[in-house]
Amino acid sequence: MPKPPSRRSKATSGASTDSASAANSANEDISQQVDPSSATITVSAVEVTELTQEEQSDRLHLERKVERAFFEAGKALAELRDRRLYRSSHRTFEDYCRDRFGHSRRQSYLLMDAAVVFDNLVEICDQFDHKLPTAEGQVRPITKLEPHEQQEAWLRAVEVAGGKVPTGRIVKDVVQRIMERTQVPNTYQLEEVCQIVVKDNPELRGKGSCWGIVSQVNEFSCTVKIWDGEYAVGLQHLKSYNYLPAECQQMQVICDRINRVYWGGLEESVQRFLESLGKLNRAYLTDLEEKVLSLLELEIIP
Repeated sequence: MPKPPSRRSKATSGASTDSASAANSANEDISQQVDPSSATITVSAVEVTELTQEEQSDRLHLERKVERAFFEAGKALAELRDRRLYRSSHRTFEDYCRDRFGHSRRQSYLLMDAAVVFDNLVEICDQFDHKLPTAEGQVRPITKLEPHEQQEAWLRAVEVAGGKVPTGRIVKDVVQRIMERTQVPNTYQLEEVCQIVVKDNPELRGKGSCWGIVSQVNEFSCTVKIWDGEYAVGLQHLKSYNYLPAECQQMQVICDRINRVYWGGLEESVQRFLESLGKLNRAYLTDLEEKVLSLLELEIIP
């Protein structure tokens, strides 16, 4: 008796036929596709609506508010300080700024210094139709310059930035070139003993009054070895002790001894002692200082 045909087989056969048709259709489509390099892309034009005169005025007004934000902050802080309007709640201006605004002493004074610079730049920028600073960090390097140099530095930085508001890095580079242009030649000598003078340079924070040995003489700076390492210091932040050659040699020996003990990794209290030696304003150790340093050397150096 003949076997009835299988429904499953028919279904499979139908599916195979459909798959083949689909594949053939796809191949046809691929073969008929246009070369991408010759395809035309249609882009819809977007109409840009011009600002009305009132909108242009509003935009300029708001841009000026953004530009002057840090200036207004610095100006207000200066008035709060000068009139002592903090005195009813705080003993010092620094305490008031920390509690009221979350500012460190440095932050507050940076804003006040920046406000003074901004005020100096307003006239020159309006005169030459230049962009004004929009952040404190953009004018921070300029605070080191004289008022006429501040204007020169900002105009030059805007030019370098292609007419846009320059970054703090661009301003710093321009200021550095101006300072190098006005600096006297480097007259320091190797192994000369110098004192570090901070002069509001945050990079030298904590190093004020430290003495050091000149280990490298550069064009506008010196590499100075002090009690906890070596630092590149600009000439404006150095002051010679004018020690005799024999005194310089003696201080070189003391500096090397302090460095060896410091890098031995002793506890903080000992480091404080070494720091005190690193701020001596004399070319010798007292008997007690010599005994303590010698004891530390025995403890640290094998």
